[in-house]
Amino acid sequence: MDHIQLQIKDVAAFLPEEEILKQASQAVACNQALHDGSRVGNDFLGWVSLPSSIREAELREIEEAAAGLRSRCEAVVVVGIGGSYLGARAVIDALNDSFDWLQEPSKRKNPVILYAGNNISEDYLHELMSYLGEKPFGLINISKSGTTTEPALAFRLLKDLLESKVGKEEARQRIVAVTDAARGALRTLADSEGYKTFVIPDNVGGRYSVLTPVGLLPIAVAGINIRKLVEGAREIEKAAAASTAFDYNLPAIYAVIRNELYNRGKKIEILVNYHPKLHFLAEWWKQLFGESEGKENVGIFPAAVDFTTDLHSMGQWIQEGERTIFETVLSIGKPSKKVTIPHDDRDLDGLNYLEGKRVDEVNKMAELGTRIAHVDGGVPNLLIELPELNEKYIGQLVYFFEKACGISGYLLGINPFDQPGVEAYKKNMFALLEKPGFEEASRAIKARL
Repeated sequence: MDHIQLQIKDVAAFLPEEEILKQASQAVACNQALHDGSRVGNDFLGWVSLPSSIREAELREIEEAAAGLRSRCEAVVVVGIGGSYLGARAVIDALNDSFDWLQEPSKRKNPVILYAGNNISEDYLHELMSYLGEKPFGLINISKSGTTTEPALAFRLLKDLLESKVGKEEARQRIVAVTDAARGALRTLADSEGYKTFVIPDNVGGRYSVLTPVGLLPIAVAGINIRKLVEGAREIEKAAAASTAFDYNLPAIYAVIRNELYNRGKKIEILVNYHPKLHFLAEWWKQLFGESEGKENVGIFPAAVDFTTDLHSMGQWIQEGERTIFETVLSIGKPSKKVTIPHDDRDLDGLNYLEGKRVDEVNKMAELGTRIAHVDGGVPNLLIELPELNEKYIGQLVYFFEKACGISGYLLGINPFDQPGVEAYKKNMFALLEKPGFEEASRAIKARL
């Protein structure tokens, strides 16, 4: 198996195959629309052909900038929110050693990757700045406008800290801006200060930007092979082309099944993993589908669990709670490390029957047993299999979900590439903070309070 696989047999009891095939022509038309730009949101379709359009010179420039940060920094802070950091963190967490950041600097090949600008917690920012202390650190500031509150606030603080530690000249060598090509506060600052910059393409929204410098630069700084990541994405781009028949188009099949289950009352999709490295992959997936489909009072609610951990918290609800859910399970074929279970003479824990087995075998049986139990309990299950956790298969998975999300949004009848609802909280926050230009709104909201 050289590609990720989609298994749908555990959906059959809830959704007959003929019902899936009835939607084949519509799914093919939705996929075609992503390629020809014939439907709403066509100004944000740059991600569709992005993997195959990335040039050698672009990859080399990203790798060189990443090498520059690695040579100067023990830590690099990725400043961004939503799609400006989730994709990078998903890939970095999936592919890096879970405990590398605890190693002494002399034992690490790459900087510790930290994150800021994804919350407005004073305690978090204080603790982050204290941790950076005397460490040589750098910043990757990712923002189209440069004025989004969370990352702008964090960057102001961290830029001030960096300049106070090393001076403005050295700070300029440790700051990279990923922003608009010509407009915005961050572009203006980057040009005036002489920061190294990369461009966020106008036709790629944040949640689809993993394979732009938004994701590729932090991923490269973390020491991950971005060429293999892109190559994996290219393989699924080709396999899910506009000309691909429905029967062989995995993203289209996934999109149809989730929408047909939704039409049958399955309002919540739970993304399940059995590998803690995939926690932030699920967080990225939640943003991708939640922000793309949750509008006009429709859309599947995306949730996620880390098994077997969450079997001891959410397992009961999933097994016997309201039957409004279905699961998509991420399964990893083989682990990259090997740990076998030893013999114990006293066997007080009763585990000698597992002696000599690999830990992963126990995990796989927990996965299989849980899937059987949940299907028996009325929860449809889709299974996405990755042969192993590496750059190629993560690249495939990223593009698989992106393509499926675009098709699914069109099947749902909405624009999967805008996010008008995100502005509501911002307007209230600015009014409460008495931001200039929000005087009328400030008076109105204070009257309500």
